[in-house]
Amino acid sequence: MTSSTRALTLLTFCLATTLASLSAQKNVWQPSTEHKQIPIWPGIIPDAQPKTGPETMELSGPTELIGGKRSTAIRNVSQPTMTVYSPTVKNTGVAMVVFPGGGYSILAIDLEGTEVCDWLVSRGMTCVLLKYRVPDSGPAYHDDCKCNIHPKAPTALEDAQRTVGLVRFHAAEWHIDPHKIGVLGFSAGGHMVANISTHFAQRAYAPVDAADKVSCRPDFAVALYPGHMLENTTKAFELNPEVPVTAKTPPTFLLQAEDDHVDGVKQSLVYYIALQNAGVPVEMHLYAQGGHAFGLRPTKFPITAWPQLVETWLRTIGMVTQ
Repeated sequence: MTSSTRALTLLTFCLATTLASLSAQKNVWQPSTEHKQIPIWPGIIPDAQPKTGPETMELSGPTELIGGKRSTAIRNVSQPTMTVYSPTVKNTGVAMVVFPGGGYSILAIDLEGTEVCDWLVSRGMTCVLLKYRVPDSGPAYHDDCKCNIHPKAPTALEDAQRTVGLVRFHAAEWHIDPHKIGVLGFSAGGHMVANISTHFAQRAYAPVDAADKVSCRPDFAVALYPGHMLENTTKAFELNPEVPVTAKTPPTFLLQAEDDHVDGVKQSLVYYIALQNAGVPVEMHLYAQGGHAFGLRPTKFPITAWPQLVETWLRTIGMVTQ
């Protein structure tokens, strides 16, 4: 092989490697340029699982439009991050940590994440979007066994607890009222809302720094079409005992469509009854139509107006005063 041939071969290899690297980078989710992902763990991630593959991002097919748009999903998250979106209008001091849904298998990062943050910041709230670990970081349905698999360690809950603690720890720096930090989630993210609302007295992991010494209890909670609320019980209508509601569970807002065939309306109903029985302030809205996984995208159904209901509720419970 001549020197010129070797040089050409090396150049071709380097070009192919660079293009492959750029292609891989393009297939990894990044927030808009004015925002930055922040790793939530400072070192070794607790209960880290073997990678099932590289983190990837994919668009839904053209036949899977929601609100006339395709949706973006993230797979194989092993490095959880949070992205802080600051208010674009007068700051209310309220912060909301957002948990996208996806069955603890993927993350619906735009439909139930970035689009939610756009709404919140336009209302004067700080939005913290959590890219938590998936898959199998919480109870997840598997086609091979037609059953729900429960992980050995609740890594999604660990990520949620860590993030709420970090937000409270950095409240002054981020211009947040430490007593006005809530959580909002969809589907599996709605289950995460209930999970952290009932598991905050003790961290699910060994504390790693000062941020783990502050409370990770949300001051309020919003769960939209939550799932996994009817599991681990032999009764047809009983709350999952792994969601142990007490009087200390934060005030909660629930919303679901009665024609939701993924997570049926009983999921919200059983949680509502448990909250009411415990004396927890709770507001629930049920709509005849709307299905599942609609996020904030406009549809022909009245349930589309749910963000206004949340805004009114936040004023009702004293989180927002103007």
